[in-house]
Amino acid sequence: MEALAVLLGIIVLFFGAVVGVITLAVVKTRKAFRRAAPQARRAAEDVGIRARAFTRGGAHGKVAGIRGEVRGALAASRRVLESGASTDPQLAESLTLLARLDAHADELDSKLALLEREPDAKRVEAELVGVRERADRIVHSASSLRWAAQDRLHRFADEDLARLSEECQTEAGALRHWASSETDDPSTADATPPLEPPRPDPAWADALRFRKPRPEGSTG
Repeated sequence: MEALAVLLGIIVLFFGAVVGVITLAVVKTRKAFRRAAPQARRAAEDVGIRARAFTRGGAHGKVAGIRGEVRGALAASRRVLESGASTDPQLAESLTLLARLDAHADELDSKLALLEREPDAKRVEAELVGVRERADRIVHSASSLRWAAQDRLHRFADEDLARLSEECQTEAGALRHWASSETDDPSTADATPPLEPPRPDPAWADALRFRKPRPEGSTG
């Protein structure tokens, strides 16, 4: 009985762990879907807006073109600022300005969406001047932030590359220090003494001095 109770307990714990893992996976999947759904929906909307801007003519096509231009400028600026905001606090502050600009862009986008569905082409044409001016201001502001952020990132990259080049030159000079030290040190220049001519053996010198010359024509 005790063994059966232990086995049942293990089975219950196993199924409980499986249910817990499945539940956690479902919760994470729902959260990921909720985060990705707005981005996917917005991407689909952008594709539809660009398509209508090219296919529809007249005032309605111009309205779609304005919507696509505003959305594209904000998205491009957001990507540039977010790419450097983690390392540059100044770019993080610029993101707050872009968020405020997003609010105005969303309001304008809602108005443009209504104009796209407006059947009266004359009314749409009359509203184009005002929405065009407002859209230009938003696009210019977003583009100004993006261009300034790009210049800032490029300048920091150039400065870092310049410092790195100087450090590499310094290290290269340190690696070649052995060559300059050998050239400048006089003790190493004459380290090898000159060779002296061999001295003759004294015994051989005496033998040669007292040896009588042989008569001419003699052999042996």
